[in-house]
Amino acid sequence: MDARYPELRGRVAVVTGAAKGIGQGIALRMASEGMRVVAVDIDADSLTTTANALRALGVPVMAFHGDVSLPGDIVRLFEEALQAFGTVDLLVNNAANLRRSRLLDDHEGLLELQLATNVAGPYLCSQRAAAIMREAGGGSIIHISSVGAARAHHRGLPYDVTKGAINAMTQAMAVDLGGYGIRVNAIGPGLTHTWRTDAFRDPAAYRAAADRVPLHRFGTVDDIAAMVAFLASDEASYVTGQIIYVDGGLSAQLEPPWEERRLAADADGTAAAGSVTKGAHRA
Repeated sequence: MDARYPELRGRVAVVTGAAKGIGQGIALRMASEGMRVVAVDIDADSLTTTANALRALGVPVMAFHGDVSLPGDIVRLFEEALQAFGTVDLLVNNAANLRRSRLLDDHEGLLELQLATNVAGPYLCSQRAAAIMREAGGGSIIHISSVGAARAHHRGLPYDVTKGAINAMTQAMAVDLGGYGIRVNAIGPGLTHTWRTDAFRDPAAYRAAADRVPLHRFGTVDDIAAMVAFLASDEASYVTGQIIYVDGGLSAQLEPPWEERRLAADADGTAAAGSVTKGAHRA
């Protein structure tokens, strides 16, 4: 992809959870803009692959193998980023534990893990980055939230709770840091095609899932990365404290399409249509 925001060239981006999926797409987009990239992930092998792809774009890269649920790793991350590049202009808090469960299911330890990874990790990374940005006269922090922060998944605990915290964190940090020229925003992806959505490679399964979205398609990592690039750029210099949903209209939708079909079927006394659409919901 051609660089769109020349002012980003040479700046330093720290991207957590950069080895795969959305984080990888963000890191690649930042590199394509000419930014120096600190790619962070707990998956060492995938991180190496991503770092090599970033270097192939001709930008300096620092690959940091670490776990953002561990405060000591966060301290080490920013110490090494400063040693490598001297500053941090952009922090993208993407790393998260994505497991979802129901409240009464057995998921011992998941709440503690997700609070550490999904809430404390971004908080502490932002604290370290903001201290650097304050000395530099400004910067940008972007949290990756979820549509689950605004409208609960049917089986979304404790994940949705942590993403709700991210939204609150975004606004509180934006108010707190605005006087230092530090902008804080969040992006809420919807149904996004990554390595985790391989189950939808079957055309019928893809179509059933995509039809839940007003734009009738999955999002891509490039869709999310494009919004990150915009928010990091000078064109977004008056945007802070915002949660922007890049979700094909999913969060704007009161009822999914199959619910409309079910109601129509019920009105017609047709039970079969209702059973088919409920099956699509479980997909």
